[in-house]
Amino acid sequence: MSTVLVIGASRGIGFEFVRQYREAGDRVIATARDDDGLARLKALGAEPLRLDVAQPASVSGLSWQLDGEKLDVALYVAGVIHRGSATTPPTQQAFDQLMHTNLLGAMQVIPQVLPWVEEGGGVFAALSSAMSQIASVPGSNSWLYRVSKAALNMAVSSARFDYPQARLVVLDPGWVQTDMGGGGAPLTAEASVRGLRAVLASVTTEDNGRLIHHDGRRAAHW
Repeated sequence: MSTVLVIGASRGIGFEFVRQYREAGDRVIATARDDDGLARLKALGAEPLRLDVAQPASVSGLSWQLDGEKLDVALYVAGVIHRGSATTPPTQQAFDQLMHTNLLGAMQVIPQVLPWVEEGGGVFAALSSAMSQIASVPGSNSWLYRVSKAALNMAVSSARFDYPQARLVVLDPGWVQTDMGGGGAPLTAEASVRGLRAVLASVTTEDNGRLIHHDGRRAAHW
């Protein structure tokens, strides 16, 4: 039985990670911001923790809540999207919301969580996107989201040097049928997470810092 931490687990891909890992018999610690989310996680058999990644004060206590754990897998799934293009400047409110949730939250979580991932010799993965890849960018749609995920890739790739007993990667879940992805997306959350779980089980030290797609493809260029 593995011990899995899912940060941002109250809905969508995060919730599906919890469901599948619990179905597989693993122990899951999962975070949500509100009572409804915590109740849904508890109903799946997870150990719920209240956490708002957009609030630094909320993240600051995470390490002591995990004190003594040995994490086999730790996932940063929390994320939001903004769909504006480069024809319109983002508002400060939109910028702050995306960067706090998609980037700052992850950068604050990493030093809180990685010591316990190292204790378990495990994998830390942050949910990124194919839209983060600079070399293959097709346009400016959702440009603020693209920027936040590209910066997330750099944050995780940089952090790997400080935690040599863990493996750190970023994951592309594909275009998924969630509140963020919309009903017209080609992938169900169940299929995306099934693929991502196989990826996580296959990660080696050679993958450290890499972007990996849900179908196992390793990104050659970011």
